[in-house]
Formats: sequence, C-alpha cells, structure tokens
Amino acid sequence: MFNHFGCFVAIMGKPAAYDIHIIGGGLAGSEAAWQLAEAGLTVRLSEMRGANLPGGGDMTPAHQTDGLAEMVCSNSFRSDDGDSNAVGLLHREMRALGSLIMRAADATKVPAGSALAVDRDLFSGEVSRALLAHPNITVVRERIDQLPASGPVIVATGPLTGAALADSIAAATGRDALAFFDAIAPIVYRDSIDMDIAWMASRWDKVGPMGDGKDYINCPMDKDQYHAFVEGLRSGERTTFKQWETDTPYFEGCMPIEVMADRGIETLRFGPMKGVGLDNPRTGRWPYAVVQLRQDNALGTLWNMVGFQTKLKHAEQVRLFRTIPGLERAEFARLGGLHRNSFIRSRELLDRELRLKSAPHIRFAGQITGCEGYVESAAIGLIAARFAAAEHAGRALPPPPPETALGALLGHITGGADAASYQPMNVNFGLFPPLADDVRKKDRKLGYTQRAGAALAGWMAGAA
Repeated sequence: MFNHFGCFVAIMGKPAAYDIHIIGGGLAGSEAAWQLAEAGLTVRLSEMRGANLPGGGDMTPAHQTDGLAEMVCSNSFRSDDGDSNAVGLLHREMRALGSLIMRAADATKVPAGSALAVDRDLFSGEVSRALLAHPNITVVRERIDQLPASGPVIVATGPLTGAALADSIAAATGRDALAFFDAIAPIVYRDSIDMDIAWMASRWDKVGPMGDGKDYINCPMDKDQYHAFVEGLRSGERTTFKQWETDTPYFEGCMPIEVMADRGIETLRFGPMKGVGLDNPRTGRWPYAVVQLRQDNALGTLWNMVGFQTKLKHAEQVRLFRTIPGLERAEFARLGGLHRNSFIRSRELLDRELRLKSAPHIRFAGQITGCEGYVESAAIGLIAARFAAAEHAGRALPPPPPETALGALLGHITGGADAASYQPMNVNFGLFPPLADDVRKKDRKLGYTQRAGAALAGWMAGAA
C-alpha cells in the first residue's frame, strides 16, 4: 500500500498506531527508537533502505546493506577508556542509560586495543533483531520525502539525507544546509597480507579488554619508502568533484589521506602513519612510518586500513596501496571512497531540547545536527528520545549537566558553538566546563571523568 507521502510501505508485523514517528534507521534513529520503546511509547521507525518502492529500494552512496544501524565508514567506536578519554566517558554514560547501541557493540566487539571496535555485520544484525522484536516498535521500509506537518517526530536521517527530504528540511529551516565531506577507508583480506613483513602489535603494547597487546597489523616503511608513498598520494589521480561539491569543506577528524599528504611531507608521520610505540620485531626499532590495519569482522578475515579514507580513483588505490610493504599482493574487499555529509545549523535552528524552533513538533538527532562520530550520533538520538518521552508524559526533563559527556556534546550543538563557524565536532574535553585551577595537569582527564560520573548520577536520580 501507499502512504500519504506517496511511498510504498512495508510494515514489519506490528500495529500501525504509534506515539512518535522516527525518520531514519541509522545509529541515532535506532537508539532513539529503543529508548522511547523502553519508556513505554509506541514508535514508527521509517527507513528508506530496503523499501519496496517503484523502481527499487533507495540506497545512499555509502551504505552497503539495508540493515539498521549500519556502520559505513569504519568499525570503530574509538576509545573505550572511560577514565581518561572523553569518548570513552560517553560510552560509559550511554551504558548507564541503557543504550542499545552500546549493548550491541559490547556483544559484537573485536580486538582493537583500548578501542571499542565491532564486527559491522554482527553489530547491525544485533540492533536490527532487538528493534524488530520489541512490541512497541514498528519498522516501516519507506522513504519520507516531506517533513510531517504534525505529530511528534524525530528526524535522524543522518548526513546522507535523501534529496527530497533535504529540500523539505531546507524549506522548513529557511536556510541552506551546510555540508562537509566524510570518507571511507579500504578493507583488505587478511590472507593477502604478507606477515613475513608485517607484524602484530598495539601501540606501546597496550592490552585492550579483548586483546593481548597485538591487536593491529603493522606494515613498516623506511624513509625512502615513506617519501615515495607520500609523493604517490600527492600525484595520484583523484575522483573529480561534482559542481555542487566544489566548495564543501572536509571534516578535520576524517581527512582523506591524500589531502593530509598535500599539507606537508611529514604530516602523515605525525598522524595515521606514526611509528611511535611500535617495535618492529625484525629490527628492534620503531619504523620510520607505519600503515596500521584493524580487524573489521569477528572472523578476522577482513582488516581496514586505519586513517586511509581517500578520494583516489579505485585503480590508483590498488596500484599505490600495493607499494606498502606487506601489502604487495593485497586483495581488497572494499576500496576507499568519499561522500558528502550534510548538517543543519543546530546552534541557530534548534532549542535546548533539540526541537526545531520554527516547528517544535519536530526534533533532530544524530549527525544531521552537526555532531561527528558513531557514538556521538547515537548519544544525541538517546537524548532526543528522552526529551520526547518526557514531553509525552507532560513533564520537563532538564538537559544532562554540562559536566557530563552527554551534556557537553548537547551544549555544543544547541548553544556552545559559534553560529558563524559551526562545524561538526567529536566529543572532547574542550567542550566541558573547566576544572578548578588547582587541579594538576596530569590529573585533569581523571578529574573530568570523576566529576562527570557524579553529575550524571545526580541527573539520573532527578530524572527518574
């Protein structure tokens, strides 16, 4: 059947009535649906991928499947250290609040040192099963082309929002969406890596929760090899920009490898190719530079090239990446790519509860708000859902304290960032209120996380 948006609707087994409509089944939308359902609200979750639309289902330039909460760029949620890292603290806070995304990540994790990385397919499957099995959630495979005119809505369509809906959002906000480029790293088959050259190690031999201090494959380069590789990156043939892409900036936290190379011969040696803390067992020394690969699936058959997102043409990637020692015969399950990410000027357009000021029945969540990163996106979905649940119950929910990772991230989106220069941001301690002047530098990270723990506990007690 066709709905009032002119879209074919495929409903997965549950009644059509719902309390709130979520548009977008990525990490933010999936987390929001779970939080609302667990709070007792009925949810309609609309996802365009997999829709049985005339002419076939919709897909984005980055997605590979129609699974819910698909991770398109990498398999890493980054650091899981909740005592000294802001993103690890965010993990901890989300776990405390019953996050489905964190539960699924913990259930499908793979060795990655102190980072939390997952088998992408298992992770998406875990999230999908939980949502489809929940009696309060109706998953509908449909494309929404217009913002609903009424009823509570959470828009979590992400940075790859469909063109028609993006136009509708632009019309509702009265402003052009900002945009930036985000990139995808290549994935290599494990059995095509020459382990007579490469070796297994984590930086500084750091042991993660699942690992043994040997969680990464390391491909070493000497000075001459490194300089030749950088020159190859600089001169390599790149995919041309479309006219509408030419003025789109890159996100600094996910810079294409060749763009980093353009910034200077040594740039990569102080970024993704730094050899510090990696003892090559064949030389007993740190390599001049190194290419690291991180396990991408539970079987350990797929490994992604860390930090190697790129806009090089595919044939050029194969040619150049096979000059890396240990990857001379590399076979690629997926080559790198680049896509355009869009986001709104949340600082100007949303209130402190993530509602669109011009249409308060609509909330935004996830990367479209201008946060960056998987876990950050899911976190904003979590908070948007909790605001919506409180509103449905007729009560006000204060925002998480700014001393928490959740509150600091929300504050950046809705009030803390400069409106004129607003750019996507990962969670970091720079978003938190400063500590007291007498806290020693070496104690500051732990000071932030301990303060955050107390603040979150107080907020949760008051919100109960």
